[in-house]
Amino acid sequence: MSQFQSVAPETLSDNFFTRIGKEWSLVTAGTPEHFNTMTASWGGVGVLWNKPVAFTFIRQSRYTLPFVNDSDYYTVSFFGGQYMKELSYCGTHSGRDTDKIEATGFTPVFDKQAPYFAEADLVLICRKLYRQTMNAESFLDTAAIDRWYGDNDWHEVFVGEIVEVLQKV
Repeated sequence: MSQFQSVAPETLSDNFFTRIGKEWSLVTAGTPEHFNTMTASWGGVGVLWNKPVAFTFIRQSRYTLPFVNDSDYYTVSFFGGQYMKELSYCGTHSGRDTDKIEATGFTPVFDKQAPYFAEADLVLICRKLYRQTMNAESFLDTAAIDRWYGDNDWHEVFVGEIVEVLQKV
């Protein structure tokens, strides 16, 4: 089993433009008995309300959304690019219809407030602080509506306080 150490968020030197946008991540929530994960390639990290936070976007149609909605915590797991095939699978298959964990061979870990994966090299454990549904009225650049939301499958925006960062040793 992989070993992780807890590190302070402000000590990270990762390029999150690469980590999120190019290498992707898995957003995961639930219990050992019932959880789901999905691939995310949009999001961000920063500081809000004097706390380290992650900004997470989940479409209303995604099976993972009720798991995040029903949990106080969720995780964002990064894998460093070597698991792109598995992350692609998790982004193109629904947990409603298939067992993503069996298909990818990932090892879920349940020793924190939300599940994460032993194969990850960096995990953000997030406590939900805020949730809002995107809507057409809030867009200042309406071109994004046609490009990303023509089907009205809006994102739920979550702001999660990063309560712990796990880094692979």
